[in-house]
Amino acid sequence: MAATYRAPGRIITSLLDTDWYKLTMMQGVHHKYPNASVTWEFRCRDAEDLRPYLDAIREQIDALAALSLSEAESAYLGGFAYLSPDFIRFLELYRFRPEYVDLHMQGSELCIVIDGPWTHSILFEIVILAIISEVRNHTLHPGARVDQAVDRLRDKLARLRRDYTPAQLADFRLADFGTRRRLSQPVQEAIVEVLATEFPGQFVGTSNVDIARRHGLAPMGTMAHEWVMAHQQLGSRLVDSQRAALEAWVQEYRGHLGVALTDTITLDAFLADFDLYFAKLFDGLRHDSGDPMVFAEKCIRHYQRLGIDPRSKTLIFSDALTFDSAMAIKTALDGRIRTSFGIGTSLTCDLPGVTPMNMVIKLVACNGQPVAKLSDAPGKTLSRDTGYVHYLKRVFGVPSPA
Repeated sequence: MAATYRAPGRIITSLLDTDWYKLTMMQGVHHKYPNASVTWEFRCRDAEDLRPYLDAIREQIDALAALSLSEAESAYLGGFAYLSPDFIRFLELYRFRPEYVDLHMQGSELCIVIDGPWTHSILFEIVILAIISEVRNHTLHPGARVDQAVDRLRDKLARLRRDYTPAQLADFRLADFGTRRRLSQPVQEAIVEVLATEFPGQFVGTSNVDIARRHGLAPMGTMAHEWVMAHQQLGSRLVDSQRAALEAWVQEYRGHLGVALTDTITLDAFLADFDLYFAKLFDGLRHDSGDPMVFAEKCIRHYQRLGIDPRSKTLIFSDALTFDSAMAIKTALDGRIRTSFGIGTSLTCDLPGVTPMNMVIKLVACNGQPVAKLSDAPGKTLSRDTGYVHYLKRVFGVPSPA
């Protein structure tokens, strides 16, 4: 049994304390699927006992209802040409609806089900994960300090400078992807501040919109698995669902936000749909599961088969990275294809004695019908309907296990 909970203050204090891709997907949903309904479920892969935190988590979720977009935040969003005025007006009226969140325990397992209109429930995922992480960490590690996280980061930066030449680091492109499993909001903000001024490569921005706004950084992100998964039940034939998701994105953003996520139904199934049309329209691809070098080699060969110079495209890696693993990937691919890296937990929840949570909230249904993710890593396959998973595999020719 975990320690008795000791309450922090309000954890989420801004509507923009979320990841950029939630807002970019939200605009697409607002314009194209305003009547779609969806269901998400929470999974803690570590089977950690979260019973002591149930009431505090519920209290923090209920407090989300008081959030609204400020005038300064609205003006900030208006500076992005690809965010439409009608969507920003919608956000100005948006309020979290905690009644869409069912929170309860089954034994020692925390169960969270988010169910409601896609446009009105899409923002819950990131903030609930951040709430759970901070509530839990505040109790288990009451002595954890921001300066400890900063010191750990500066040690890593010193090792980078020691192990690699300035020329090797010059085009090491890094973004912070650490919102959902951060130790706390102050830790994430402090990490970003140090990276923005001391990272020896190219710090390109942060996924956290609130931090990006207040520090004059670029918000990073395009789409997540839910965008592709939902299209399994949005009207197209299932076999056409990935192409429908990509086409809807292209029509919404007209060349902006041109990075596609590849592992919703395995990389092989994705590349089978990612033809010359899409390969020319999208600037690059994001890796989120499976062997990163296998992914890279397949993507490079795919571009070459299509007659596209891979050096004109970018691969973004974001699966449980560290500086060392990112630099190993970058070094192996230098001169063959552009690379960029999104690093999260190993930056924003790396303190002495702290073990980060391994948890996710993933889409399980759209419009009352099941959806699934068939990851390139077997442990990341997620669905509550095994029959549907088998059907999805047959349709896309995915061998078991997947």
